[in-house]
Amino acid sequence: MTTAEATYALEESGSANTDADVLVSDLVSRARGGDRQAWDALVERYAPLIWSICRRHRLGRADADDVAQSVWMRLVDQLNRVRDPAALPGWLATTTRRECVRVLRMAHGPRTTMFALDVETLPDERLGIAEQDLLAAERQAALREAFGQLPPNGQQLIAMLIADPPLPYADISARLGIPVGSIGPNRSRYLDKMRRHPAIAALMIA
Repeated sequence: MTTAEATYALEESGSANTDADVLVSDLVSRARGGDRQAWDALVERYAPLIWSICRRHRLGRADADDVAQSVWMRLVDQLNRVRDPAALPGWLATTTRRECVRVLRMAHGPRTTMFALDVETLPDERLGIAEQDLLAAERQAALREAFGQLPPNGQQLIAMLIADPPLPYADISARLGIPVGSIGPNRSRYLDKMRRHPAIAALMIA
């Protein structure tokens, strides 16, 4: 199953980006007003994004903790300036990458960080592309992780449903040994399980 196919399956199943944007907008608005629960929800929602970037920069646990703390502290300072909540993942990703590079440079010097992309040096147009590429990569990783957590029969069902050309329900029924009438409900159940995976909840909002 390719990432594009998984994305298509999730979107076709009724996962609405606008709903997620509304939720994030509400959380940001409430967090600005001092709502602790809304702030905690934002942290829970986007912590996997920050941690995944730290892992890709090969930071140890202590350094990753420092980066995460710095990112959240910066967000506290910038929260009132967030005009478009949908752009929050991009801001978090960019800020996290900058913090990762800073920590690596402090610990090992600039030569050991050549593999890291220092977004501070990028012009605006390239910075936007870099952010989109990063979010796309994180989204792909989240889809793969969520799909991999499905049971084998669930993976087989989803793969058959998005096959090109599409397989008739009768063929899927015969291959998997399940009634035709159960294919639709099983499809919805497995896709819902993917949508509720923590990695998807954090990243599939763009």
